[in-house]
Amino acid sequence: MENKRCFANRFADYKGALSTGQGNDAIVPTVIATIEKILKKVPSDSNDCDGGLYDGPAGVAYMLYYVSECPLFAQQKDTYLKTAKQIIDVSVRYVDGEQDKNMRAAFLLGGAGIYAVAAMVYKALGLSDFVKPLTKFRNLWEVCAPINFLECGSDELFVGRAGYLCAALVLKQKLEIEILSPDQIKAICRAIIESGKQYARKKRKAFPLMYSYYGTEYLGIELVWQSVDFLMNQEQNCNWPAELGAMIERENELVHWCHGAPGVAYLFAKAYLINKKPQYLDTCIRSGELVWQKGLLKKGPGICHGIAGSAYVFLLLYRLTGNSKYIYRAQKYSGAGGFPYECSTATPSSFLILSPNPPPTPLFAEFLFTEEFKAGSCSVSSVYSLFEGLSGTVCFLVDLLQPDKSEFPLLSVFV
Repeated sequence: MENKRCFANRFADYKGALSTGQGNDAIVPTVIATIEKILKKVPSDSNDCDGGLYDGPAGVAYMLYYVSECPLFAQQKDTYLKTAKQIIDVSVRYVDGEQDKNMRAAFLLGGAGIYAVAAMVYKALGLSDFVKPLTKFRNLWEVCAPINFLECGSDELFVGRAGYLCAALVLKQKLEIEILSPDQIKAICRAIIESGKQYARKKRKAFPLMYSYYGTEYLGIELVWQSVDFLMNQEQNCNWPAELGAMIERENELVHWCHGAPGVAYLFAKAYLINKKPQYLDTCIRSGELVWQKGLLKKGPGICHGIAGSAYVFLLLYRLTGNSKYIYRAQKYSGAGGFPYECSTATPSSFLILSPNPPPTPLFAEFLFTEEFKAGSCSVSSVYSLFEGLSGTVCFLVDLLQPDKSEFPLLSVFV
């Protein structure tokens, strides 16, 4: 029976040699050309800034900043940063006018993430004005500190306080300064823990900490050790259900960063890095095996529920293990990620239209030019975006050039 969510992986697995044609000479020009195409799609009006870092223009600004940090793009650095500033300035003006103060505190869908990226871009440009968006970011901690500041659920990554803490960690990593005081961090952490305890007691859950978002009891939010172990026991055939108590249908299972093993792997990676228990690393490795089998997703090239998001698991495993097998797998998935191509949101029956003059390199030739991929992939509305479109895929390609420094965009477990 045909899998509705992914293509069959027909690649031979690693046999001791990396793929050819995967060097700087192939990837760097492809990244540059893809960025040019992305910038033609990015809206420049403040009325089109909804979506935050997830699928709004602000995510493109982060991608440009991230690429500019890679030494292989030194010639483009100044141009990319100036363009990033133009984009993020529009997003900052948009979120400054946001009437809902709670949405201003959102990481991936609102103001906190936009202010964070603005501070990074300004600092990279050497502008003292980076303090302005940084101050706006810092002031948001009071918004998300109350236990129930969001009726829909206050503790998740996209709009909740876990996301705000994640943004603070990213800022500390990139700016190399303290972002929040120890007391502020403790206050938010205490709110997360107390919120999880209250929900678990209220719903009589066996989970030590339990959270909901819009009425759905999600697995995989901010957890401590007992909850990490409980979550590990929810594994079903190397994967995890998105919702507590759900059973996974093997032929139609979710294998995405946003739902399933590719996202859960980062929790166990962090757990392993902190306490070195081998069972956490083993769980990551099993997740990677499932992603190798079912990660050629039909939802396009993105990092949330696309091929680049799957491939990032291999870069994670490479950093955890040093095993070159995972570089090979990431290379193979990059060949399936849809490059180079022209995107057309007006063609719903096909995700892509091939560029008439693709570069003569084997880098992206293996899966891209098959009729299977052209006919079976979905269209993407925000083709330029960080999480659903090409900006996140560009970040992945840059990390393929520097696997020892690779990190899922805005979510490094190595800090």
